[in-house]
Amino acid sequence: MEKSNGHQKHANLVRPNFGQFGRQEWAILGTPCGTIQALSAKLVARLSRHCKVAYVDADHQSADQSSVPAGMLANGATFEYTDKIHFHRFDSNAQLDAYQFRSLFNEQDVVLVNGNHFKAKQQIVVIDPKKRASLHRKLDRLSNVAMILTTEGEQEIYPFLKDHLGVSLHSIPVFQIDDVKAISDRLLHDYRGSILPLKGLVLAGGRSQRMGEDKGAIAYHGKPQRVYAADLLQQFCADVYISCRPDQVGTMQSDYPLLPDKLIGLGPFGAIATAFQAFPNHAWLVVACDLPLLNKQTLNQLVGARNTSAIATAFQSPSNEFPEPLITIWEPKSYSVLLQFLAMGYSCPRKVLINSEIELIQASDPAALTNVNVPTEKAAILQQITTGKK
Repeated sequence: MEKSNGHQKHANLVRPNFGQFGRQEWAILGTPCGTIQALSAKLVARLSRHCKVAYVDADHQSADQSSVPAGMLANGATFEYTDKIHFHRFDSNAQLDAYQFRSLFNEQDVVLVNGNHFKAKQQIVVIDPKKRASLHRKLDRLSNVAMILTTEGEQEIYPFLKDHLGVSLHSIPVFQIDDVKAISDRLLHDYRGSILPLKGLVLAGGRSQRMGEDKGAIAYHGKPQRVYAADLLQQFCADVYISCRPDQVGTMQSDYPLLPDKLIGLGPFGAIATAFQAFPNHAWLVVACDLPLLNKQTLNQLVGARNTSAIATAFQSPSNEFPEPLITIWEPKSYSVLLQFLAMGYSCPRKVLINSEIELIQASDPAALTNVNVPTEKAAILQQITTGKK
């Protein structure tokens, strides 16, 4: 946070828990690159069954070979895309730093890094005599050692490593390097442990022009619908907030904390982005305040189907093939995606879901997704609810 003469120059924003490349990343070091590559290949094969995995390494060709640009880069292009049919390749001669890497790796759950060439937020140290001296020179990279791997015949941890790790050494698990199952299980455990509890958001900042009255204040169930929805979310979320316009803050009575829009005039899109601005490391279970038939069973189905590797988990609309963006779990990785769409001139949450990798499910109770926007729909739903209670 920069200050000048006591004045804060920039907004004190909460930042996502990124490392150099992604949120959960491990640099493997202390052994030759070939060993790191072989181990990483085995780990990727196991981890990719459960989450999205990326790998970071350097080109190990000779300097003369690697310095020759390929394709159109040799003719002056700065960026080249090649559709390789079974995968896609991007070549660029631009210099990349952590800011670009984080964008490129945003949707990856786990990033394995060749620590002989790159740093990462967490480290896996290999006890291998071939790289003992090299590891000694890289102690400054060992800021958060998550695991130690021993190689055949090398069970003793180096004295210099013990001194560097100090008391933290006692809490660091140690595995044999060929015990790939134990290593991958530990990585998966740590990844899953990094997933923070859901937060809930009730969208109640609309102007309700078609309804002619505040939709969030309609008492379908004996209380304002925004409160009824928040009560439902509270059964699944650590904290629940009610999203509103800034001008509603002084007039909206609620036991739930209000989260006034920071991105004004963008409707639900602005409300979701505001929630991520406040808490960028949590996923948000978002529901609109115009869903009077929403119930615990439907939310339970959504939470049970949650896919943390996707950017979101959403119901398919009962009336078309599109996702319902306003009863959706938005994962932390969706924050960057939302802002990218905004930068391209789109502020429709549904468009983001349609054009992104999401978990799309069919509602067991499609009627629970019914949204009410006009007085005739309100009257019909009130009649249905009243009849159902008799």
